[in-house]
Amino acid sequence: MAEPWPTEIKLSKDHRLLTVAFDDGFRAELPAELLRVLSPSAEVQGHAPEQRVTVPGKRNVAILRVEPVGNYAVRIVFDDGHDTGLYVWSYLRELAEHKDERWGAYLNELAAKHLTR
Repeated sequence: MAEPWPTEIKLSKDHRLLTVAFDDGFRAELPAELLRVLSPSAEVQGHAPEQRVTVPGKRNVAILRVEPVGNYAVRIVFDDGHDTGLYVWSYLRELAEHKDERWGAYLNELAAKHLTR
């Protein structure tokens, strides 16, 4: 079975929400803050699980641009200068499908580390 393929990637007028639709009919809205704090970049994810960073202070982050990378990913350029994560289709889908639980885990990490959005 082929992986779902994005058929639409649309940035909201306020640049704070990315809508992604897939060829199997699944559609999701991903907030800029979620995309930024869960960036697949080495800067956020590290090179091993224990190196992953909890990114605070991104409540008001916006997306400046969404750039295609080949036919397998997009680079999201944020207004805080972050632009090194490549969001492959499977990662965007995973974020979309598990948005609520990933967001909840992020909020719990912030609280445990006494950090704020």
